[in-house]
Amino acid sequence: MVTAITSASGLLAMLNEQHPALKLHALTNLDRFVDTFWPEISTSVSTIESLYEDEDFGERQLAALVASKVFYYLGELNDSLSYALGARSLFNVSEDSDYVHALLAKAIDEYATLRTKATESKESVEIDPRLESIVERMLNKCILEGKFQQALGISLECQRLDRLEEAILKSDNVAGMLLYCINVSQTFVSRREYRCEVFRLLVKIYQKLPSPDYLSICQCLMFLNEHGSVSSILENLLKGDKDDALLAYQIAFDLYENEYQAFLINVRNQLPEPKYRVLKSPNASQPSDDVQADNDNVTSGQTSVAMDTSGDVQMQDDPNSAGPLDEVDAKEATYAERLAKIKGILSGETPIHLLLQFLYSHNRSDLLILKTIKQSVEMRNSVCHSATIYANALMHAGTTADTFLRENLEWLSRATNWAKFSATAGLGVIHRGHLQQGRSLMAPYLPQNGASGGGSPFSEGGALYALGLIHANHGEGIKQFLRESLRNTSVEVIQHGACLGLGLAALGTADEEVYDDIKNVLYSDSAVAGEAAGIGMGLLMVGTASEKAGEMLAYAHDTQHEKIIRGLALGIALTVYGREEEADTLIEQMTRDQDPILRYGGMYALALAYRGTSNNKAIRRLLHFAVSDVSDDVRRTAVLALGFVLYSEPEQTPRVVSLLSESYNPHVRYGAAIAVGISCAGTGLSEAISLLEPLTSDVVDFVRQGALIAMAMVLVQTNESREPRVGNFRRQLEKIILDKHEDTMSKMGAILASGILDAGGRNVTIKVLSRTKHDRMTAVIGMAVFTQFWYWYPLIYFLSLSFAPTSFIGLNYDLKIPKFEFLSDVRPSMFEYPRPTAPPTTSSAAKLPSAVLSTSARAKSRAKKEADNKIAVEKVSMGDGNTNLSANGSTGASKGLNSGDKDGESMQVDNTSEKKAEAETSSEVLTNPARVVPAQEKYIKFFEDSRYVPVKPARSGFVLLRDLQPSEPEVLISSDTPASSVSVGSVSNSQLPATAVEDGEPQPPQPFEFHA
Repeated sequence: MVTAITSASGLLAMLNEQHPALKLHALTNLDRFVDTFWPEISTSVSTIESLYEDEDFGERQLAALVASKVFYYLGELNDSLSYALGARSLFNVSEDSDYVHALLAKAIDEYATLRTKATESKESVEIDPRLESIVERMLNKCILEGKFQQALGISLECQRLDRLEEAILKSDNVAGMLLYCINVSQTFVSRREYRCEVFRLLVKIYQKLPSPDYLSICQCLMFLNEHGSVSSILENLLKGDKDDALLAYQIAFDLYENEYQAFLINVRNQLPEPKYRVLKSPNASQPSDDVQADNDNVTSGQTSVAMDTSGDVQMQDDPNSAGPLDEVDAKEATYAERLAKIKGILSGETPIHLLLQFLYSHNRSDLLILKTIKQSVEMRNSVCHSATIYANALMHAGTTADTFLRENLEWLSRATNWAKFSATAGLGVIHRGHLQQGRSLMAPYLPQNGASGGGSPFSEGGALYALGLIHANHGEGIKQFLRESLRNTSVEVIQHGACLGLGLAALGTADEEVYDDIKNVLYSDSAVAGEAAGIGMGLLMVGTASEKAGEMLAYAHDTQHEKIIRGLALGIALTVYGREEEADTLIEQMTRDQDPILRYGGMYALALAYRGTSNNKAIRRLLHFAVSDVSDDVRRTAVLALGFVLYSEPEQTPRVVSLLSESYNPHVRYGAAIAVGISCAGTGLSEAISLLEPLTSDVVDFVRQGALIAMAMVLVQTNESREPRVGNFRRQLEKIILDKHEDTMSKMGAILASGILDAGGRNVTIKVLSRTKHDRMTAVIGMAVFTQFWYWYPLIYFLSLSFAPTSFIGLNYDLKIPKFEFLSDVRPSMFEYPRPTAPPTTSSAAKLPSAVLSTSARAKSRAKKEADNKIAVEKVSMGDGNTNLSANGSTGASKGLNSGDKDGESMQVDNTSEKKAEAETSSEVLTNPARVVPAQEKYIKFFEDSRYVPVKPARSGFVLLRDLQPSEPEVLISSDTPASSVSVGSVSNSQLPATAVEDGEPQPPQPFEFHA
């Protein structure tokens, strides 16, 4: 029987012996029992330390290990790590104990900190080789044990790109590890410069693979802004076989989704031109005749080649080329055809046209909601009148459905001055993406020949703003017209609209000529035009971090107009979009400024520079300003900015701002609500809803307004089956809108929230991240400018830039939509459209009891008694037989009546039971193109025996389909094309769409035969 050791005193006494063997024995056993007796051993830790420091002692490393463990249990991790390094190889990284795990984490953190410091300071930092040895041993252990993801994480954190490459290449699933590395880099690597180095390494590894993943390579190259490499990849794929061309189209659609206009333009321009031009064939797919607007300037001949989504092409000799058409190399002809298609995708014309068709054909807007809002809004309340126009524009964004406006022309005509500007600009949101006919749609309002046409300057300015919204991020075709309009006017309202329109159309292109035109307006020192000029310059120079920001900041210090300073503050913030550490100098300069408006701009600069990075330094700075700045505007914006920094981790935002949402300061509470709305938009996150619910009934009106708008942003495209609180929220909105005593601010918030909830005909959500987890630049910028509606209501329309259609659009080689079915493996009710609002039932008014005098009541009762007596006498004289007969008859009749009632009741019960018996199916077959909301994507499955197979495993967006039976004829889906609406002016019934005219007429009955 082994005797249990109850004390370490004997072993500790042996440490003072002279003989080394006794000390070795003591240390060996102390190492075994240190977990149990560390309190007792800690009293003699100085003796153990002296043994480690004695260079003549042969087992110094063992002494260091024991000392390390004692200090670990004492909570002194720094000392513990120091002695663990002294233990060298005796510190076993493979040991599965809390001590080893804690010290390994400490060692890796220490090493990573030193490596980061060395990189950032650009100076040599001395790193203990023993510390590096522990990290190396840990990495070797992970790779040997097959824990490649763990090795990748350690390498990434320690900035060891050599070991990162080794971990990826030695793994059994290189492609999977590369995708994992991309995701981790985007989420956890805080320094932009280092992230670029990682992506360059990943591109190099991808290109070494036998079959490179070009989709991922191009996403990395887009982050690195290497458009030349992307162009060469696309060119090689276009010259390959049919599958390669499909992959090239898919890459182009994925790049388009990230919305970097300047990058896409560069890629398109660097694609080599074919030797022969592609002409449209007569039967090529283009908008039907009824779509063509009544405008001589816009003809089918002007339609871009890129809009041709058919495969039918005609070749024509280029004047510079030699040889007739029949000698054209077939490969060159194919390349020319494919190049035309891919340029159409990169320019945005093809995807925008397809999305326009989708939003038009799937439009499920509920006009009854708008009708209710219109009827409840007081005539004199211009704020709610304008809010209704904004809500209509958001509700029909991109659908081209302006029925509500045309049915309420008289009501709409009440808009004056800036309300007229907003009403006209709203058409730009409704027709967003109508690139081919945008100008003809707005023609009745635009300045004629570039000069003011004698109409209202407010509607002309609104029309120029609308053109920017229609062509947002795709404005090459309209840019020149907007520049001319800006140069040919001196009316500040028209300049205001033209500056916003130009900024939107030339978003991020950094066009010097456009910049000079807008700068001239700014230097005119007009408050109204100058504010738009400041924002327009920012939109133009998005993410360039150019020295132009210095010019803008200098002018902000010179001018006396608050509106101009505010416009410039936001414009400067836009220039540092996504620049992270590079923007720190400018941010520091703005946040230390004495002018609160520039500090307010500094908050936006922080938000946009570190958008979606969850950067701890940025969060700390924003929280500091949120609680310490003397200006309420700055504090509100600092809290709001947290939503931009944290949108890649929406679950974190409610937790970070939860305390701020209970602040005594209403501006901070408002900022917390909007921050949650931005970060958790479209997620339906339960924690976000719980945080916003109490704020919707806050004591301060503008806090309620912000909470209602934020709640709508969170709940967009969420129905009651997924989140029961949606129904309560819709009823709350209706109650606020109908309540005549509700204050204007809350009512405006409720009206806007109604528009956001059903945005884009209930077919769009709010997304700031693309499916590849890159930022959707236009969406983030649109959201940032939208939050400026606190000062300027027309900027509400910028929210439409963050709308993303929730569609699955499968396309074949010819970029047409084939018939293709796939499965949504979940109950249909989970993601169905919200039920349309029921019209109010016309119930007849209940009759009130009429007043009866007492004398007339007595007279009536006397007359009734006399009549009853008379009937009784007559019955007796008639005899018993007749009496029985009538009694039986009446009894039978009453029985029949009762039984009939019972039958009717039983029939109703049967009907309801039959309805209940129809159980809901557990899945649903969807047909291409289909509405697929983000939460539904994980339930989408493709049939194994399907004719078409997706090029990449995507469950939404544009998906190229590979045809497994190319010899058989294809069945194509004929999608509805939106007809260009006539201007909102005097409209006759003949001009209205068929649906609008026929709504009042019932459908004819089915054929039937009549038998007598």
